[in-house]
Amino acid sequence: MEKVLLTAVNSQYIHSNLAVRYLKAYTKDIDFDIRIKEFSINDRLEKVFDAIMNEKPNLVAFSCYIWNIEYVEKLSNLIKRVDPNIQILYGGPEVTYDSRKFLLESVGDFVIEGEGEETFREFLLWKLKYGFQNKDCKIEGLYSRSHKEIIYGGKRELMNMNSLVFPYAESDDLSNKIVYYEFSRGCPFKCKYCLSSTIRGVRFLDIERTKRELKFLSDKKVKLVKFVDRTFNANPKYAIELWKFISNLDTETLFHFEISADILTDEEIETLKNVPKGRIQFEVGVQTTNNEVLYNVNRFVNFEDIKEKVTEIEKIKNIKQHLDLIAGLPGEDYKSFIKSFNDVYLVIPDELQLGFLKLLKGSPMRMEADMWGMVYSPYPPYEILKTKDISFDEIMKLKRVEAVVDKYYNSGKFSNIVNYLIKKYETPYDFYYELGQFYYKKGYYNRNVSGSGYYGVFLEFNSEVLKEDDSILKEIIKYDYLKYNKRSWLPAFLDRYNQKSEENEIKDMLKERNEYDKDMHLEKFAVDIREYINETPTVLHGNYVLFK
Repeated sequence: MEKVLLTAVNSQYIHSNLAVRYLKAYTKDIDFDIRIKEFSINDRLEKVFDAIMNEKPNLVAFSCYIWNIEYVEKLSNLIKRVDPNIQILYGGPEVTYDSRKFLLESVGDFVIEGEGEETFREFLLWKLKYGFQNKDCKIEGLYSRSHKEIIYGGKRELMNMNSLVFPYAESDDLSNKIVYYEFSRGCPFKCKYCLSSTIRGVRFLDIERTKRELKFLSDKKVKLVKFVDRTFNANPKYAIELWKFISNLDTETLFHFEISADILTDEEIETLKNVPKGRIQFEVGVQTTNNEVLYNVNRFVNFEDIKEKVTEIEKIKNIKQHLDLIAGLPGEDYKSFIKSFNDVYLVIPDELQLGFLKLLKGSPMRMEADMWGMVYSPYPPYEILKTKDISFDEIMKLKRVEAVVDKYYNSGKFSNIVNYLIKKYETPYDFYYELGQFYYKKGYYNRNVSGSGYYGVFLEFNSEVLKEDDSILKEIIKYDYLKYNKRSWLPAFLDRYNQKSEENEIKDMLKERNEYDKDMHLEKFAVDIREYINETPTVLHGNYVLFK
């Protein structure tokens, strides 16, 4: 029996690939040996190549994205060098635009354009009927290499979403994985940098079916279900119904949604007030707070509308919010981006992602690149290098800011340290810029920094940049360090003041109150730490803080 290997090279080990699972589920009744193999771009190429060849496949199908296409092309070349009879099929967003050109320049045999499920099914049925080695395959949505010619079967109509087969099974081990789920395809908006702008309309799954499938994932104790919908709340009625359903589940599963905050209705926000804490998180694409720049990319929205809704959700205190910015957008200069950064930072999101414009194949933004003086990398992920409004040097400064924001703000493990230091600067951006430049000059971006070293950097920064006394800062660093790290040991740059007699006295008191736990940790501070942090720790006799 011919063997088909559906191959995913994910961006991280913890990720899973939805596309290959859809393909397998949609073709499970066809008489081929169809298997899924998942890898990560962090795996050694030789190891992945060996694993593929050991399967002795007749066909290897690759799911192609901007983050893995170069890796996939290397694998394809190795496969064909060893065995030219192994056929290679590509699909996914990175090969969907200008598929003919891609196939001509690759060693592959087939490319699926656009949605893959129905095309892949017809492809396998064709192979079953006409023989595996016959390549003269003319199917809608498929490009085939026949000798030196490329055969194209023509455009395929978009499919009915409810034809999809649920891609997860009872036998799947979904623990410690990010599980992706798709409720809709398409997007109502036409942002020029996004490939969704090239597809008309939004299609949805049947909502009762969706509830059953989410219950299945919940019962499997999946840690995170990440909806891949471009704008989950495109239909507020559906969003409300599913958020209510998720709220009522008896589960520890976290559900992640990408939403447009500005179109949230009052009814949606009322619904969200009843969501259990830790059940839902949002990703909100702000991109820029410069309304003129938003219009340049077909986002007809004002930042104030986004800010109003994000602030309303923040007040509920039960939903984590991740806000995105994009540097390099048309018409935004360095000064404007700094304002965007400060505007969004002061909303106090749980996470702030500073990304960089990628000029994807087939996107309207790539077609307008010359108009905006955009220079971008010719290699995936086609990231912006400079525009007529922002220079390469300024982009590099933002790269350094992005790195320290991700480490020190988004991790949440340094919040009190950051809050203490940021007050010494006129704006949040000024602080992160100085910290990023400090990292760059010290060479920390090019070497491994230890876990405790990330805390020690602040003492160096204080000494060399701020040139201030570090006695209070040391205590704040100690507090944040002990919240998230092993408590029996302190790095050498921090001081320990504990006295055994005082510790025993406090422990005896807690035992009398039946409040003692052997996993508790007591740490003495040289100052009343409550004055310097945005928390209310339990402080006992002699400035001892109780960590649980």
